Amino acid sequence: MAKVEIYTTMLCGFCYRAKALLTEKGVDFIEYDVDETAGLRQKMRDRSNGARTVPQIFINDQHVGGSDDLAALNAAGKLDGLLAAGN
Repeated sequence: MAKVEIYTTMLCGFCYRAKALLTEKGVDFIEYDVDETAGLRQKMRDRSNGARTVPQIFINDQHVGGSDDLAALNAAGKLDGLLAAGN
């Protein structure tokens, strides 16, 4: 199974939507709340080439974007393949 990481904040509707899709797919993910831990927001920006909005999602250390990007991958039939690929 793929390693999935998601950078979030507590009051983010897009974050909840992305997590719901991943949960629906039966995917375990590591969640990083950028408001809870100092330095996490900067780490997210560094990993995502400067993206400032949440969520930012990584599958096997590959940046896939935000909630809309995740939903688009799913709609295109590409998400399951990414999630099935091992690290």
